[in-house]
Amino acid sequence: MDREFLRIVAGPESKTMDSLDNRSQILLKALIERYIADGQPVGSRSLSRGSGLELSPATIRNVMSDLEDAGFIASPHTSAGRIPTARGYRFFVDSLLTVQPLAETRVLQLEGKLNQGQPQRVINTASHLLSDLTRFAGVVVAPRKQNARIRQIEFISLGERRILLIIVTMGGDVQNRVLHTQRAYSASELVEAANFLNAHYAGRDFPQIRAQLQAELRQLRSDVSELMSAAMEAGTQAFEETAENCILSGENNLLDSEDLSSNMARLRELFRLFEQKTGLVQLLDLSQKAEGVQIFIGGESGVEPLDGCSVITAPYEVDGQVVGSVGVIGPTRMAYERVIPIVDITARLLSGALSNHS
Repeated sequence: MDREFLRIVAGPESKTMDSLDNRSQILLKALIERYIADGQPVGSRSLSRGSGLELSPATIRNVMSDLEDAGFIASPHTSAGRIPTARGYRFFVDSLLTVQPLAETRVLQLEGKLNQGQPQRVINTASHLLSDLTRFAGVVVAPRKQNARIRQIEFISLGERRILLIIVTMGGDVQNRVLHTQRAYSASELVEAANFLNAHYAGRDFPQIRAQLQAELRQLRSDVSELMSAAMEAGTQAFEETAENCILSGENNLLDSEDLSSNMARLRELFRLFEQKTGLVQLLDLSQKAEGVQIFIGGESGVEPLDGCSVITAPYEVDGQVVGSVGVIGPTRMAYERVIPIVDITARLLSGALSNHS
């Protein structure tokens, strides 16, 4: 998968960063790749062996000092070696990264898994696949449901003044809600109410249905009107829920990351973010405006609990229109060349799977 096919959105500093000479770029790339691989600060002697450059340790130390002064690497207090900064990772991702394509057999496997079931199940599967493949947290922001067009509505009596409302959208999504009514309804009354709604409102979304139904309910019998009103309230609530709009999987994988688990206070903040989801959804909503894979490294996200993380996102479409985004959340020390194509191909396959359902 070459970089022309996999479009990576440049980071916020990419246009203002001072360019590095070729020798500095090679050493920075070697340092970051070594640090990602083993998580240990990288010294000049190690770089001398691994960079492929015939440079003396003293020359390498000078280049490292320049890179540190420019903010691309830093020296931990406990080691003579260096580690990448968020700025260093950004330059690496924008300018030095060689992306590894997914094997065709793996792509076909993913495609098969994402072409099974209703849209909501497909979206849940995408979140799990992102997590399973990367061993980090996978997230999918689902399409907003409040404008979902209705294909069919059914009522089924559950007894004791409880009625099951079944809503099927034009996209094949199914929502079930239990209605608690003032009295029991006969089977014929339930059929009458469902037939009325399907005949008059199929193909419209709930805001449209509610606006038009309010006037028409006055012309119907009061007992059926009560059922209709309850259905509209429950249906509107079902399609306005936002908590389920963000599907998160594999959060516990981050407990295995030494980079994150070493700071329990920050990790607790991160899990509170996962629980509330609001800030996470806002971040991924921004990525829907990007034309390709977007990478937020550390503080670039603007979400404080993610300062020690990288978030890799990509938008997905239904019938050519961007409706949501997928992403992976992990430590800044991650194998970007492997994770980026996983996010990219998942977004592409999810677009195809959901478009086939629409």
